[in-house]
Amino acid sequence: MPGLSRLSRWLLLGEWRAHPVRALVAIAAIAVGVAMGFAIHLINAAAFNEFSAAVKSLSGQADIRVEGREPLFDESVYPFLAEHPEVALASPILEVQAGVPGADAPLRIVGIDPFRAGAISPDLLGVTDEGRRLDILADDALFLSPAAEAWLNKRRGDTLVLRAGTGEVALRVAGPVQRARAGQRLAVMDIGAAQWRLNRLGQLSRVDLKLRDGVDRAAFQRNLAAQLDRTWPGRFTVGQPNDADQESRTANMSRAYRVNLTVLALVALFTGAFLVFSTQALSVMRRRSQFALLRVLGLERGQLLRQVLLEGGSLGVLGALLGIGAGYALAAAALHFFGGDLGAGYFPGIRPQVAFTPGAALVFFALGLGVALLGCLAPAWEAARARPAVAIKSGADEAPLTRLARVWPSLVCLGLAALFAFAPPVFELPLFGYLAITLLLVGGIGLMPRFAALTFRALEASLGRRQRSPAVLALSLARLANAPGQASIALGGILASFSLMVAMGIMVSSFRVSVDDWMAHILPADLYVRTIDAGGTGFLSGEQQAALASLPGVERVQFLRTRRVSLSPERPPIVVIARDIDASDPARLLYLVGQSAPIPPGSRPAWVSEAMLDLYGARVGQRLRLPLGGAQVEFFVAGAWRDYANQGGSVVIQLHDYRRLTGEREVTDAALWTARGVDAATLEGSLRALPFGASLNLMRPGDIRAMSLKIFDRSFAVTYLLEAIAIAIGLSGIAASFSAQTLARAREFGMLRHVGVTRRQVLQLLAFEGGLLTSLGVVAGFALGLVISLILVYVINPQSFHWTMGLHLPWPLLGSVAAVLVAASVATALVSGRQALSGGPVRAVREDW
Repeated sequence: MPGLSRLSRWLLLGEWRAHPVRALVAIAAIAVGVAMGFAIHLINAAAFNEFSAAVKSLSGQADIRVEGREPLFDESVYPFLAEHPEVALASPILEVQAGVPGADAPLRIVGIDPFRAGAISPDLLGVTDEGRRLDILADDALFLSPAAEAWLNKRRGDTLVLRAGTGEVALRVAGPVQRARAGQRLAVMDIGAAQWRLNRLGQLSRVDLKLRDGVDRAAFQRNLAAQLDRTWPGRFTVGQPNDADQESRTANMSRAYRVNLTVLALVALFTGAFLVFSTQALSVMRRRSQFALLRVLGLERGQLLRQVLLEGGSLGVLGALLGIGAGYALAAAALHFFGGDLGAGYFPGIRPQVAFTPGAALVFFALGLGVALLGCLAPAWEAARARPAVAIKSGADEAPLTRLARVWPSLVCLGLAALFAFAPPVFELPLFGYLAITLLLVGGIGLMPRFAALTFRALEASLGRRQRSPAVLALSLARLANAPGQASIALGGILASFSLMVAMGIMVSSFRVSVDDWMAHILPADLYVRTIDAGGTGFLSGEQQAALASLPGVERVQFLRTRRVSLSPERPPIVVIARDIDASDPARLLYLVGQSAPIPPGSRPAWVSEAMLDLYGARVGQRLRLPLGGAQVEFFVAGAWRDYANQGGSVVIQLHDYRRLTGEREVTDAALWTARGVDAATLEGSLRALPFGASLNLMRPGDIRAMSLKIFDRSFAVTYLLEAIAIAIGLSGIAASFSAQTLARAREFGMLRHVGVTRRQVLQLLAFEGGLLTSLGVVAGFALGLVISLILVYVINPQSFHWTMGLHLPWPLLGSVAAVLVAASVATALVSGRQALSGGPVRAVREDW
């Protein structure tokens, strides 16, 4: 019907022209939520796909891959695999993360047999120069991928220096790995040369197998795994490249981080939904008599319902479209500057490119539109069901908000939130924890009308008992006490934004302080030593360890060795930390949690991280088997400790047990305590004077803590951004709500002016209302945010990342933000009040009928 269509456009555009700021704030909130969620999805998808593609390119056309549960295994297994009757070709691979002096990260070195790899993994073959075809076998040559060439600024003919122990190995860049994926940093060299040059003689990382035609791959995989386990028990895993285990392992590396970021981004969408609700609720209240007149003139209830939903939905459409575009741009910028893991270090050495995914864009568009429609559903329903004879009269603005004072729905939400907060994770994700936070927010906001009425009535009664009380303050309290529905609209926005800001602030502060306390505990020495740019090839030999221990000024020294081992094919490897530790007093070096168990005589003790308890079912007082020295070795779990450095799990064992099991004497780190009267600077000078001193990286505990906290802040940069967005949205929402309510009360102010209230007193009235409302919202928001932070700290973080932390409140941050919110609300009320009073008292009341 053309007439109704014209009326609908007139109502929509007229409302936007009358209150553009309020509409823009709601659109911006939805756009921010959609943009952050869509950007994080695009970044995660790009990084995951690129990482998986990089892994696939290294495996090439292999049907089966055999890997050790330890990073390297003896090459004596290779003849068994190569001579297997069902194997057409076996390609041995050695992968090493080699340190590069002056580089900010190690370089991935892939050692191959060029003749065998050419048939299975042709992408790994280097391009030799004309006349130098044998460079693919040269013991001094390696080939760099284009990304590695650009990163290291090396070209054909240049010399590249790698770290090997405390020494250096100079290799010639013989050409490019032209078919390596864009952004993939790696170097390829002959496997024999790699074993010799990088001190890995007789060792392999994996063997890629190409099966003969007609061989059933799944059956071969099962049979080979059984054969290997009979001959070499517990030493090998057999899988297919890019199978479910590989995909699960890749996804598990960063799944919790990705999901938590996405949920934090969707928090902005929740705030946007509430801003749409407040926008539409205030709009419906202001136009209540106009809608009633339209109903009297023949507009049907369903048409009015659709009109209000159209107004709210249009906010969602615009916000979602802006969010999709902004999210794509944000993802491209983040991938360019931070890489595919937003600085968290999950996908090193790759540079993924963002790709627009229409399906995901449609999902996030639907989310934006959905929250907008959800936010305006209650105001639309109220506008449609209002009785025209009552609504057309002035002075009934509070009537449609009386339903907001119902308590039982909010109590149900809070009860369910308490129940869900103690629920276990689902698929290793704290889904019930997220649901508990959502219900807490909904329940808390729903209680605000009743809470505001009780609070302001109590304050009004307290003020009335005083013999002399300011008249303006009495008017403010009377209005707030008797119109709690309108007050709750502004209060809800304050509560939503401030409580989420409080919760995120407390969570991040708790994590940061806990990390700092943890490092202070596990770094008791005066100086820490490791090789410069070590990567996976730097170590200290036995002679060098003896030199450190006998150095003048050293009271005592403790050594440490780390290595990765695989306990499950579908999970990333765990870290075994072998160190000099006193089994009778492990708490001197480890941040123990929970109860410890006495070590039975003759047992090898081990202390597992909290992640081992959750991911692998390790328990204090029970046995744990680890693949070490080519065998499955049993350890007794003597205790659990907090480890923020290894999310996938770690196990601490005694260094002498490790050496006895593996035969390896080298270590990766050393902790030195200075003798009495010797300072750290003097000891550093003595270390530099050693024959291998130039290759040592010396760090004091304070330097390590400062560097680690810098990495922490970089990893939480997105969280800080979301926290800032929550504050900005909260301020904007407060400004829009107060402005709309103040302008809608122009007739009330005109009547007050007629009965003798001065212009200045009206402004004081508004300042009191704004300050009181925001102060109440801040108090309630702090209480609700504190409860939400308890769920974040004690439920979501342990279930997501498998570690615990203490609770620490950032009082300066919370106090400053609260002060800014109160000041902003008072300022907004005053500015809006001046505008509402600009028309004069006669003009203000002439429409009052």
